[in-house]
Amino acid sequence: MAGMMSRKFKTVDEYFSALSPDKRKILKDLRQIIRHSAPDAEELISYNMPAYKYHGMLVYYAAHTEHIGFYPGNNVVNQVFKDELKEFKTS
Repeated sequence: MAGMMSRKFKTVDEYFSALSPDKRKILKDLRQIIRHSAPDAEELISYNMPAYKYHGMLVYYAAHTEHIGFYPGNNVVNQVFKDELKEFKTS
């Protein structure tokens, strides 16, 4: 995983090719779920991680040494949790 930080990926498939088979399977499954849930979203690499964009950044995800990270975009969080966040300043 350390080598991934210094490598700059251009495509999600290139990112996946740098993963161990177990992590690649998990991320490919996650990719399939995202594509099914947001079929019109654009797949890209952003911040050197796989990401999806649809009217703004939808979600990022990444493999780490001990976990898989899943990072919803601010628009998603602010829309889904707008009632819970109404008393807080968000960005």
